[in-house]
Amino acid sequence: MAANSTHHMRVIKVNAAEIASATDALAIEEPLEIRLEYGPEGQRQVQNISVTMRTPGHDAELATGFLFTEGIIKNPEDIASTQHCFIACAENKENVIQVSLAPGVVPHLQNTERNFYTTSSCGVCGKGSIDAIRTVSGFAGEQEDTDTIQAPILYQLPVILRKHQRVFEDTGGLHASALFSTQGELLLLREDVGRHNALDKLIGAALSYKWLPLKQTVLLLSGRASFELLQKAAMAGINIIAAVGAPSSLAVELANEFNITLIGFLRDERFNVYTAAHRVQIPRYEDTY
Repeated sequence: MAANSTHHMRVIKVNAAEIASATDALAIEEPLEIRLEYGPEGQRQVQNISVTMRTPGHDAELATGFLFTEGIIKNPEDIASTQHCFIACAENKENVIQVSLAPGVVPHLQNTERNFYTTSSCGVCGKGSIDAIRTVSGFAGEQEDTDTIQAPILYQLPVILRKHQRVFEDTGGLHASALFSTQGELLLLREDVGRHNALDKLIGAALSYKWLPLKQTVLLLSGRASFELLQKAAMAGINIIAAVGAPSSLAVELANEFNITLIGFLRDERFNVYTAAHRVQIPRYEDTY
């Protein structure tokens, strides 16, 4: 996470009858405008795709991850460059980033108008949204079902996450998405004030490393598992998702539809398995399904 992801200020701390002046660290929240440049040479055009409130840092990964999980781009080769507008544009705007596609790439801009991308406060989620993911995901239903993880390894993942969540330790105000191997090795970690931004940053990084589809991996979410997070993970081909918090009903429905193992309340050596329990190796477990 970049150095400018936190802001320090003086506060008054009250603890019962004790009052003291202290310095507190805040997670920075600023808008990021994502622009897309595309078209043949000599006929290039720029379109504003999205504005999201995010914590500065890994902006290029956030932009490319968002474009991928929205189905607007398909491959890392689609991207020619990604630069902030104080470099790439005529305007000196630090909170604007422009993704330039290769001249022959046609972006799937119709996907920005479908009901596929939704927030937890949006009422247009449902079966149509789940069907849309199947339409745009290049990995849905195409992977071998060989991913498994042992319960003792799952228990350790939140502990490892907290050890590496540097900005959260400073501020207490960030969500995290972490990618582990099925042996418990931390592969990637991204933080942001927005849980969907943290996951877009992580998937954007994996896209740039050409790791997709993310086989033999486990996605750990620091909070709850919402529909929008499950849709992004499904786009990246992730088969096992664990969350420290609770899943939503629609997240469970999506996980079941795509045969994704969804684990919730992973903390203090306990968890619930909501879907596709066959991937979790639990000692003395008897199949009751």
